Amino acid sequence: MAEVTAQVRFDLFAGLIGHGPVVELLRRDAINPAHAYLFVGPNGVGKALVAKGFAGLLLCPEGAQHDEPCRSCRRILTGNHPDLVMVEPEGRTSLGVDQARTMISQASLVPVESVRRVFLVEEAGMMTEQAANALLKTLEEPNASTVFLLVAESEDDFPPTVASRCRRVHLGRVLEDELVTALEDRGLESTEARVVALVAGGRPGLALSLATRPEVAELRKAWLGVPERVTGRPGEAFLLAEEVLALIEPVAADLAGEQPNAETKERARKRALHTLLTSGLEILASWYADAASLQLGGPIRNRDLSLPSLTQIPPGRAIENSGRVLDAVVDLTGNLRPLPLLASLFTTLGSES
Repeated sequence: MAEVTAQVRFDLFAGLIGHGPVVELLRRDAINPAHAYLFVGPNGVGKALVAKGFAGLLLCPEGAQHDEPCRSCRRILTGNHPDLVMVEPEGRTSLGVDQARTMISQASLVPVESVRRVFLVEEAGMMTEQAANALLKTLEEPNASTVFLLVAESEDDFPPTVASRCRRVHLGRVLEDELVTALEDRGLESTEARVVALVAGGRPGLALSLATRPEVAELRKAWLGVPERVTGRPGEAFLLAEEVLALIEPVAADLAGEQPNAETKERARKRALHTLLTSGLEILASWYADAASLQLGGPIRNRDLSLPSLTQIPPGRAIENSGRVLDAVVDLTGNLRPLPLLASLFTTLGSES
């Protein structure tokens, strides 16, 4: 008897790594959706991909419950559905009040094909306070046929009045083993996949972008080498910071990829640089965490490190330095310039307590 091949069911979330429980929640929510959603989480975890898949569920007349993509789903995948409005900042730094007013005006229009219109704002965290306040009235008195999907790193990027009127969807880091398996499924060798996963720090988007780049191992090596090179002398710290940034910046520029205009490319470059710096600082913090854990009898994450090197700093000092590095991640989010931030951090890490 001939073997029957199982039909692969169409999935708007195909290619997504992790976030299974969130996707299942959104599938149920699409039956009776709220008027506004706020997708939050670190850069590179897949927020925009999940939000776009959810938009497809909201616009598809069958809720994407079919084996092959329908006309609506095909138009979602190609980005030309008439009832999906993609909103992007006009400039490099903000999404202004004029764009918010245009969006509000469009929200009053009757849907073209679907039963609703969906507004997807992938960089909603760039919304100015004036723009957010302009949007607030629409969120307070929602149109029954309109759904807003706002994507940002944190709900703190918005006034509390705006965030409180959205259904919050949090997407966290993906487990390292899950990320490694996904990379192996895409053709990476196990060792290479593990290194990429370590550098990506639970961010599938970053992992996929770095998967074929030869610099990945060098980036991780550079960050893990910082503790043995810091001296506490500001001049040397500044040179070390320049060296680290010289490795990262070309990668960030490449990850920005092709963009329709210079402003969009610059925003993409800054996002990539921020993500790579955050990931690198987390790798550096893990060195100090390993140094403390090893000396206190605990496990270590970076198993390829030289164990004697981890014993050159007292556990208490290692814990303090790990905290200082993670504080720098917060400072980086506050838009401090990377070079002076790293130079100051490296000076502090090399100073005696």
